Amino acid sequence: MAKTSMRRDLPTTQELEAELKRVTDKSTFRVTLRSTIYTLITVSAIAVLVAVLLLPVLRIYGTSMAPLLKEGDLVLSMKQGECKQGDIIAFYYNNKILVKRVIAVAGEWVDIKEDGTVYVNDQPLDESYLQEGTAFGECDIDLPYQVPDSRIFVMGDNRAVSIDSRNSSIGCVAEEQIVGKIVFNLWPLTDFGPLR
Repeated sequence: MAKTSMRRDLPTTQELEAELKRVTDKSTFRVTLRSTIYTLITVSAIAVLVAVLLLPVLRIYGTSMAPLLKEGDLVLSMKQGECKQGDIIAFYYNNKILVKRVIAVAGEWVDIKEDGTVYVNDQPLDESYLQEGTAFGECDIDLPYQVPDSRIFVMGDNRAVSIDSRNSSIGCVAEEQIVGKIVFNLWPLTDFGPLR
């Protein structure tokens, strides 16, 4: 009788194989889960670094770049080369990031007539991107004005409300202040696409 009760306590080959499969599957699941988590953390860290260092995504506040950029728009900026006339740039100013359009670069002369027409080096600026027309806006600098070395003269597209390089409180933008060029509108989807 003792032999029969011992045989019942011993698992069969099939039971052993099933238990081995269960333990192996559990171990494989843990390894796969750990690997997946490490991969997600690595990809997330790389995405954050790219977003912060190379392609910052910014939210627009205010109306100084209306109608092109409206309050709440999400835009993609890109850290690349020199800024040129017509580029839209983001730059640091008093712990904020402002977005304006490049009008002139170092050494160029800027003049603004009373009707708001902008001249760079005595040539009227083609501002076809302005849909609301021009406005003189808030200007307390002496015109004509020569852009200092390593600086950029910027203005908002909504000239009547924009506070920009025409005002000595902001002045011209230093190269080290620049976050990047605004190149793409991400949100809202109705405005999704490259910016000019």
